[in-house]
Amino acid sequence: MEVAAMRIAPRIELDAVAQRELAALARRGRVEARVQQRAKVVLLAAQGWQNKDIAVEVDLDRRQVALWRQRFLEGGVEALMHDAPRPGRTPSVTAEVESSIVDKTLHDKPIAATHWSTRTLAAQLGVGPTTIRRVWQRNGLKPHRQSSFKLSRDPRFEDKLLDVVGLYLNPPERALVLSCDEKSQIQALNRTQPGLPMKKGRAGTVTHDYKRHGTTTLFAALNTLDGTVITMCQPQHRHAEMLCGTTRAGPV
Repeated sequence: MEVAAMRIAPRIELDAVAQRELAALARRGRVEARVQQRAKVVLLAAQGWQNKDIAVEVDLDRRQVALWRQRFLEGGVEALMHDAPRPGRTPSVTAEVESSIVDKTLHDKPIAATHWSTRTLAAQLGVGPTTIRRVWQRNGLKPHRQSSFKLSRDPRFEDKLLDVVGLYLNPPERALVLSCDEKSQIQALNRTQPGLPMKKGRAGTVTHDYKRHGTTTLFAALNTLDGTVITMCQPQHRHAEMLCGTTRAGPV
């Protein structure tokens, strides 16, 4: 007479660290209920409980109990925190179609238009506009957006660029780095008559005309070390005034 072999669940032995982590998960109020169940499954299994008894205790199917015992043996406590990846549906867009969409977007332009839209490219390739939009999102493509740039005409631009970049890459000892800018042609204006202050039920008043007192130039320098800003107004906009403003930060 043949007797079917009895399937015995693998034995689980916990060290002190795993015991503490599982006990905390099993009683923690902010943990997902399914994670608490899995932690209880492993704790009871480590105490020698059989799968059928564990299933009744934690209200799970016996096959699920066996699954999470095995998952713990393979991945430890971390394996109990997440579900196993499930196979998804077959992608509706093949790699070849996605490649052609990306290539067309990057290297071709539509007739009588500056860039592709989802509808024009969909009509060109015979796919839906939604497909075009999803492919663009996955690949970070935004044909409707442009960034402007300007090339310097300064013949010494490259030398100056190397000096600035080199200062950041290989700064000398006790270097003082200032980020400077200026705003020229600031009009100094003043009202022709003093205004009246605000009162209850009435706004403050100012005259409609004003006096001109010439223009000024604002120089500013940001100390990149401590974030302090040095400012100065000068009547002229020249190299000498720029140096006068920046030397207030220290020796250069």
